[in-house]
Amino acid sequence: MSPVILRRPPGLRLRSFHRIYTVAPEMETLFVTLRRVANAQCTVLVGGETGTGKELVARAIHLESPRRKAPFQAVNCATFSPTLLESELFGHVRGAFTGAVRDRAGLFALADGGTLFLGEVAEIP
Repeated sequence: MSPVILRRPPGLRLRSFHRIYTVAPEMETLFVTLRRVANAQCTVLVGGETGTGKELVARAIHLESPRRKAPFQAVNCATFSPTLLESELFGHVRGAFTGAVRDRAGLFALADGGTLFLGEVAEIP
């Protein structure tokens, strides 16, 4: 398979921010906002339709933040039943349910000091 070379029309400047690429100058405003948010000690809600890049934005915030050396954990909440989602987020002890053969830390514990991205939270029953 040969590489694909994409050519940009003259006059268009490619902008990027942690794997977010654009030629739209308006996106520079978003990049400034992401840098500012990344340095704030607060919880961030990234909204948007499915497939619009919310996880990419969350990862960019994480990589720009003081937490960048700590874990980034992502979970798509729509892929789990309520019981399994609880186990995924909070962990479980051995024997808590059929198939729980060992203690397992949840994503909240694994992301301690880093970032936990909860995707598709509107799909949680």
